[in-house]
Amino acid sequence: MSTVRTGPLLGLILQSALLAGLAGTVGLGVAGWLAGLAYAGVLGALLRRGLRAAGADRLGPADRVTLTRALLIGGVLALALTPGPAPAVVLVPLTAVALALDAVDGLVARRTGTASPLGARFDMEVDAFLLLLLSAHLVPAVGGWVLAVGGMRYAFVAAGWLLPWLRRPLPPRFWRKVAAAAQGVVLVVVASGLLPPVAAVVLVAGALALLVESFGHDVAWLWRRRPVTSGAPAAVPARAPAAAPAAALAAVSAAVPARAPAAVPAGTLGARPARGAPAAAPPARIVLEPTGRPARPTGPVARPLPVRARAHQPV
Repeated sequence: MSTVRTGPLLGLILQSALLAGLAGTVGLGVAGWLAGLAYAGVLGALLRRGLRAAGADRLGPADRVTLTRALLIGGVLALALTPGPAPAVVLVPLTAVALALDAVDGLVARRTGTASPLGARFDMEVDAFLLLLLSAHLVPAVGGWVLAVGGMRYAFVAAGWLLPWLRRPLPPRFWRKVAAAAQGVVLVVVASGLLPPVAAVVLVAGALALLVESFGHDVAWLWRRRPVTSGAPAAVPARAPAAAPAAALAAVSAAVPARAPAAVPAGTLGARPARGAPAAAPPARIVLEPTGRPARPTGPVARPLPVRARAHQPV
């Protein structure tokens, strides 16, 4: 049987053993038992699905460290849901060990060369759930606004469902890891009950401001690189090709209304008028032929030709 099938099942067995140990020492209620077992079942199902989607046949060394952290968080969940105040003497050490292992799984992944997108996602989701769990545990001591610390990651994911550009991958950033680690440390210190109420509120508020800055930086980075989709460009009407010079001249000639030339009796074109004849007709209008050359006059000439001149012959 492959590790893909036995890994999640082994996690469920170890989670049950941890819950039994807590029940025998500090006591667990029915709600704590049910929450711990349900958490282990969902964790195993999601991990098995992730392994199949990634095409992996077994858990890597760093993934086993992250699985150990996740099982410790299951114990914290069972303690938080047990009726009555959860004993800080047990809850705080479990959480502190889970936070310390957060630095170990990354180191193991780099040393063994087994870093993978599945391992990074597994580690991130475990961290997010731990912050949500600690925030909910501190609501009676600090106030409901502390849920913003644990809920910011889930709000970011929910916003990505509506804004796809928020789902784009982010580049590695060391300050993001520092801000996330600071949240866990602050919440564990406040959960220990060693700080006065005012100091606890101020410390959690500072951690929340740091988290807002980290998420704000990432959102701004994604906003500047979001794909901008604009409307279709306005259609530019196609320009008609320039007409040839001859065609342009023909069009101009056709647009100008022509006047009918004066009637000339046949055989008198170019002849000298008789004495006492009326004055000659006005000069004929020159009409441009489609070829672009001046055409012959369409009316009588302006001045009588001399007797010795040749009569104008038709073209």
